[in-house]
Amino acid sequence: MTAPIALSCGDPAGIGPEIAAKAWAELRDTCPFFFIGDAAHLPGGTPTAKISDPAEAMKLSTTALPVLQLDFPESALPGRPASANAPGVIDAIEFGVSLVQSGAASALCTAPIHKKALIDGAGFAYPGHTEFLAALSGCKRVVMMLASDQLRVVPATIHIPLSRVPAELTPDLLQDTIEITAHGLRTQFGIPNPRIAIAGLNPHAGEGGKMGHEELDWIGPLIERLPTYDYTVTGPHPADTMFHAAARTRYDAAIAMYHDQALIPIKTLDFDRGVNVTLGLPFIRTSPDHGTAMDIAGQGIANPSSLIEALKLAQRMAQST
Repeated sequence: MTAPIALSCGDPAGIGPEIAAKAWAELRDTCPFFFIGDAAHLPGGTPTAKISDPAEAMKLSTTALPVLQLDFPESALPGRPASANAPGVIDAIEFGVSLVQSGAASALCTAPIHKKALIDGAGFAYPGHTEFLAALSGCKRVVMMLASDQLRVVPATIHIPLSRVPAELTPDLLQDTIEITAHGLRTQFGIPNPRIAIAGLNPHAGEGGKMGHEELDWIGPLIERLPTYDYTVTGPHPADTMFHAAARTRYDAAIAMYHDQALIPIKTLDFDRGVNVTLGLPFIRTSPDHGTAMDIAGQGIANPSSLIEALKLAQRMAQST
């Protein structure tokens, strides 16, 4: 890795500043990164070094948390998002994207944002980080992967009611999800010929049409006609038998049909260390798999494990590209 990782600050009133400081204390000798935000929002006593060039972080990281300073108008009150700080939160994300696109940063890691605060304070027009990053980079479609040492899983549909899944889950959407996942595994995870397992939509993958016809009508046929020269796809598999230890050895990533089908297994297997990865962007982006945790912000008890894993995974991905 020739450039450090950029960490956007997220909402200053949440646990982002606290876990950033804890992550630096854990990783300062092995995974150089710099914080994009206001140094005044970091926990008191955090050693910081303000930088003007990301390259400075490579040397300074061992003794202090490098900060690419953005001056925010309000102080950080734990658990109480300030609307006036919303533009600064957005600026930090945009700045991080520009740095990783220019090569000044090797990857972008994003601390959690508070969507309502961004809407109230800056008219934020996106459902979340992922859609905003896609818009900034001009991508029509991106894919959310949840990754840990034990499992990589991708939900084909994400934050929609279960009743809408059958209509939203189209052949084009599933094929795009498979292809973006395969490309990401090759180019960012260093897996030359990825193996991808596809879950069925219905219980028991439809059980031959007794519990639903989507598997027979189009999911199975789509899988059969996909090219196999640089990745392999199997399924549709019953989701209740896809995630035990022996089954996980047979694929590099699983694609689930809806949010909970994907997130329940990874959060059960590795709740504290799951990482959110956005595939399909022209750069590496990771984030912790949790929100701002306003209810515990400022108490010094936030667990930094997911952010630590997000930074470590970003480093490994950068070394694989």
